[in-house]
Amino acid sequence: MIKISNVTKKYGDKKALDNVSFEVGDGEIFAFIGHNGAGKTTLIKAIMGIHDFDEGEILINGKSIAKEPVACKKEMAYVPDNPELYENMRAIQFINFICDMYEVGLEKRNKNIKKYAEMFEMLQNLNDTIDSFSHGMKQKIALIAALSHDPKILVMDEPFVGLDPKAVFDTKEVMREMVKNGKTIFFSTHILDVAEKLCTKVAIIKKGKIMKVGSMKEVKGDKSLEKVFLELEK
Repeated sequence: MIKISNVTKKYGDKKALDNVSFEVGDGEIFAFIGHNGAGKTTLIKAIMGIHDFDEGEILINGKSIAKEPVACKKEMAYVPDNPELYENMRAIQFINFICDMYEVGLEKRNKNIKKYAEMFEMLQNLNDTIDSFSHGMKQKIALIAALSHDPKILVMDEPFVGLDPKAVFDTKEVMREMVKNGKTIFFSTHILDVAEKLCTKVAIIKKGKIMKVGSMKEVKGDKSLEKVFLELEK
């Protein structure tokens, strides 16, 4: 579970996050939506311990990301919007590096790497260097690396950008499989119809403030998520 309580992040006089509070429970797929510059990536990086914050608290399965960052990060996997990987590495070297960081045993890692590399049609590319890959291929390697250590919490920033239609479908299937096993998924997206169909809960952020948060049904009512979002953006 991710619990965000009264989190504020400032850049000078500007509040990138303004008293943000909500929870992402076990077994939930939670969509985080907002226009460019609304604060989505800032909050995601705060959750992951990449950015600090000025006020409030973020708990990862009951542990503080500010006070116990390593313990919290062991619970999570992160897929950024721009997969900046170690481009001089071969793909399999990078994935194994991530598995080493999470202390994943050989049997488990080999099983998971094979499973997800086949799923994302990257098995034949694992021995290629990352600098030879397209954006979409790098995104697939970031996903394989994240999933290979079987995280309890998966955090993703615009995970569908650059993926081909089959990879988008497979990513959604993996997300559904994870929540069936009680895992937690939190991701930002601009693809509102995907969020509406896939997610159990949603938060809409505007200029650092949460405008609406709750179950998908509570937030959108009888309207589409797109219509609710556009009305809030006026």
